[in-house]
Amino acid sequence: MKIGIGSDHGGYNLKREVIDFLKKRDYEVIDFGTCGNDSVDYPDYGLKVAEAVKSGDCDKGIVICGTGLGISMSANKVPGIRAAVCTNSYMARMSREHNDANILALGERVVGLDLALDIVDTWLKAEFQGGRHAARVGKIGEIEKKYSK
Repeated sequence: MKIGIGSDHGGYNLKREVIDFLKKRDYEVIDFGTCGNDSVDYPDYGLKVAEAVKSGDCDKGIVICGTGLGISMSANKVPGIRAAVCTNSYMARMSREHNDANILALGERVVGLDLALDIVDTWLKAEFQGGRHAARVGKIGEIEKKYSK
């Protein structure tokens, strides 16, 4: 599985740890930046990851900023993207099983390293359940189409 990952300066340190974690588990990782702690704009990196997931260049994405909020809002502007900010493993599992989230958003200033890695692991192992949830995810797509004109 190919995972696209990106962060701003507020998520850079956690991004490096997540990349190491993923590579040790044989995931292919594409790093869309940033490459340091200098101040950058989170929308630029949320967009890069979202476009890679949307195009199919990456199977899933992970975006990280200080809170996970701004970068997820940016990623969610790309049609077909369902980026979910998760602060615990239950949210991570539900975002995949019920909402078919294709991007995980994390906040480096919100979750500690061990919890963040457990969230990533849980999110990647969880699978969309379909069924009644598919209809609901379909409704999200319909809302998106309505306002993307």
